[in-house]
Amino acid sequence: MGKQKKARKYAVMKRMISLRDERIKEKDRAKAPVKKKEDPSAIKEREVPQHPSCLFFQYNTQLGPPYHILVDTNFINFSIKAKLDLVQSMMDCLYAKCIPCITDCVMGEIEKLGQKYRVALRIAKDPRFERLPCMHKGTYADDCLVQRVTQHKCYIVATVDKELKRRIRKIPGVPIMYISRHRYNIERMPDDYGAPRF
Repeated sequence: MGKQKKARKYAVMKRMISLRDERIKEKDRAKAPVKKKEDPSAIKEREVPQHPSCLFFQYNTQLGPPYHILVDTNFINFSIKAKLDLVQSMMDCLYAKCIPCITDCVMGEIEKLGQKYRVALRIAKDPRFERLPCMHKGTYADDCLVQRVTQHKCYIVATVDKELKRRIRKIPGVPIMYISRHRYNIERMPDDYGAPRF
């Protein structure tokens, strides 16, 4: 006679005793939750997210020339590959004065990339770029940009990163600048929001 095959049991867990079980000592046993009677005359509070006052429906009133553009690490790299002058191409795209802004964590990311991206670092240190200090720990720029854009709706985010674009699209009133066909394009500018047109 051969060995009998046993079927393996998957996802078998040890059974745990409930804290209200009779076998547990009285002092270790969980107390039954005491229900408080609701006062019908009490004011009911509920937390409602505060919407920024700068949004007129979906129209962002804080956006206007000169445009402040938050630049991401990969946006600078792709601009170099596409042979585009950063500031001039932004002005050509928006037909207005643009002030590129770069955060400390984006600067840190470019510095970490090393010698291969020295041109991107030299562009980022351009005096036309406005430097924004960061108070958080670490140099993960995506979280920093999303947080900054959520707090202040006066920025346009320049990025090529799909994941960052997806996160920013969820925030109302924030336009995205990206590169396609060797030129800068803008997604969701104030005219697209459905503001009254005359």
